[in-house]
Amino acid sequence: MTEPTESRGGIADVIDRLMKFVPARLRKGTAVVPVVRLSGVIGAVTPLRPGMSLAGVARVLERAFATRNARAVALVINSPGGSPVQSRQIYLRIRQLAAEKKLPVLVFVEDVAASGGYMIACAGDEIFCDPSSILGSIGVVGGTFGFQELIRKIGVERRLYTAGEHKAMLDPFLPENPDDVARVKALQREIHALFIALVKESRGGRLKGTDDVLFSGEYWAGESSVSLGLADAIGDLRSTLRGRYGDKVLTPVVAPPSGMLSGLLGRKSAGAGALASAEGIASLPDELISALETRAIWAKFGF
Repeated sequence: MTEPTESRGGIADVIDRLMKFVPARLRKGTAVVPVVRLSGVIGAVTPLRPGMSLAGVARVLERAFATRNARAVALVINSPGGSPVQSRQIYLRIRQLAAEKKLPVLVFVEDVAASGGYMIACAGDEIFCDPSSILGSIGVVGGTFGFQELIRKIGVERRLYTAGEHKAMLDPFLPENPDDVARVKALQREIHALFIALVKESRGGRLKGTDDVLFSGEYWAGESSVSLGLADAIGDLRSTLRGRYGDKVLTPVVAPPSGMLSGLLGRKSAGAGALASAEGIASLPDELISALETRAIWAKFGF
């Protein structure tokens, strides 16, 4: 004996009605591409001005890659660079998650993906940018100041005690030592070589420029970046994802907790809060220097 057609139709209608109450991103067959924004100077961490770090973005990345029905993960990058260590660690975490979840990573560059920002962008299987985006700056830079003449003029005597021949290397209150400079440049060349190897491994045969051009520390706008193979195409997130996954593709933004939840998760004791306030006041000169350094990094690219 078979089930009446009316009964089967009634059950199907009920299921259809119930499915309307299920969030769209959880429905079978719905294309979902979670979006993660990675913005700011990398690794410039101070009490009042935190920068981008693996510790700060790891949970957000894990949530994005764990999104149900995800067809890919989109990263929106806007960073002038910073710490090479944090840049590489974020890059590695993205590639590890992509391999574990077997999801492609699509990178969309906003204003800048330069230096460490471009290193993170290389974690994408494809890189898209705006015609006015700036990409590249594949190099290593470091700097300090020399105050030895200033303290001499104002009558300040420098007293420095060290254990270790090079412990005071590049001290800004001592005259510059050519041997110290040579050591720093050797260190920079080593880090630069690691950066170059990462870009070559990630971009492979898509790179079209010569090494002396691509890895000189120069940076380019969008169209030139595409012609050099540093990016794959000009494109914005919405148009690109709709063209690839359909007009109904869902692009939920995955962000760190905020508001009440953030307060509950990160609440401090009164004593700790008071101590942090006192430390914050004492560190205001450092905060000012940090703000100026951050501004200088962005200003290098015209922002």
